[in-house]
Amino acid sequence: MLNQDQVQDFSSLLPGDSTEAGASRRTALKVALGVGYAAAAMPIMAQTAIKTASAGLHAGEGVYDVDGFSVPFYFAAPEGKKNLPVILVIHEIFGVHEYIADTCRRFAKAGYLAIAPELYARQGDPSTFGEMAKLMSQLVSKVPDAQVLGDLDGAVKWAGENGGNLKKVGITGFCWGGRITWLYAQQSKNVKAAVAWYGRLTGTPSALTPQHPLDLAAELKAPVLGLYGGQDRGIALTTINQMKDALAEAGAKGNKAAQMSEFVVYRDAPHAFHADYRPSYRKEAAVDGFARALAWLKTHGVL
Repeated sequence: MLNQDQVQDFSSLLPGDSTEAGASRRTALKVALGVGYAAAAMPIMAQTAIKTASAGLHAGEGVYDVDGFSVPFYFAAPEGKKNLPVILVIHEIFGVHEYIADTCRRFAKAGYLAIAPELYARQGDPSTFGEMAKLMSQLVSKVPDAQVLGDLDGAVKWAGENGGNLKKVGITGFCWGGRITWLYAQQSKNVKAAVAWYGRLTGTPSALTPQHPLDLAAELKAPVLGLYGGQDRGIALTTINQMKDALAEAGAKGNKAAQMSEFVVYRDAPHAFHADYRPSYRKEAAVDGFARALAWLKTHGVL
């Protein structure tokens, strides 16, 4: 659950009337954000390893409109500052919960306006699924890439209207969000740099997910730092090598973003090694990866 001191300053952006539209926006926020960890994420560690205080930050929840739908989000930024670099923080398959909110606050402490949209909001609430298989089949598999990318455009627009500098936009994401990070870096002209944490690179095309990062390597528009675990049972090292080869080929043909992209593979780390609320957390890799992420974004002009 998000603490009251993390959300109270944002009340001015929430609808204050009792209309059906206003009620639906508030319901969307209540359902999608700040509701704790998804049951399917079990087992969960008794306490998260990192708790970032909101002191000195302007942080909370809100909604922005995309084609008539109110997309809920969490945000954090240095208090009282404008013209801030922007970082989109893309959630895992479990949606926006306290770990993602805390990650936003970590970026805010580093000087960013961080925004984490709930990209499943149209399809349902991931916290209500008690089984991973049902979460994947009944919710995650129903989310179209085109919808997600459009919602990220909406997040960028909101950031630009609320203190963000749209000449300095980065993106980072974890697991499901790592794949989305690659896709957005391949289609968005706003993004200057990206950091993808153990995002899937290959897959079978479908109507909702027609292309995967490997398919779009030649179209990369922003350099990506890929952070992966050598013991990840869901992402084969061979697919990382395939992506490296595809980026090298694209770079040889003049794609500068592909030329600059890099991978770091933590040999002993499993999948989700940054997720400090789960047993998969590996402190050394997580701390090193976050430091590399901050350095990467600064090197490529986001900060």
